[in-house]
Amino acid sequence: MNGLNKGIRKVEVAVKWDPSPFGSPAVDLDLLAATYLTSDQHGAPDYTVHFGSRSPDGTITLSRDSRTGQGFGWDEVMVLELERLAGRYARVVVGVAIQQRNGRKTFADIQHPGLRIREGYDVLTEHDFGDVRGATAATVAEFLRDEAGVWSFRPVLRGHDTDPASFARIMGGPQQG
Repeated sequence: MNGLNKGIRKVEVAVKWDPSPFGSPAVDLDLLAATYLTSDQHGAPDYTVHFGSRSPDGTITLSRDSRTGQGFGWDEVMVLELERLAGRYARVVVGVAIQQRNGRKTFADIQHPGLRIREGYDVLTEHDFGDVRGATAATVAEFLRDEAGVWSFRPVLRGHDTDPASFARIMGGPQQG
């Protein structure tokens, strides 16, 4: 690694939303991260981190998980320690999925959704899912490792109309038409 270009090392991905109105079913957004091997960067993920899980080596952890959006600040927070990720990985894709257990919901149905990705105190991107309002899930970021081992960040906002389990398999696939 070139000492002058350290690249992205450790990032925090956070999502927030307001709770459902009184008497309405709770809405649950979930952060997901998928890792891709150097040998197959656009195939199936080697593993996926989501609610109730963490990466096998502890480099990707979901440190806060909300099922309702209640609380102050960011409701779900995931930390990716890219500098510790094994050399066999060249790509990590992050997404947000809406749980569909209480009927179909899109980002348009979520009250005040927000996403922030930062490295330390530097905000890399923020948005409100306004460009993917009709989607039930969205790919929101891609981290790429170059041949020198330096990680870079590429903001992505690509909506999907699928359930969370299917989204985990397709969120990092090639963009369709």
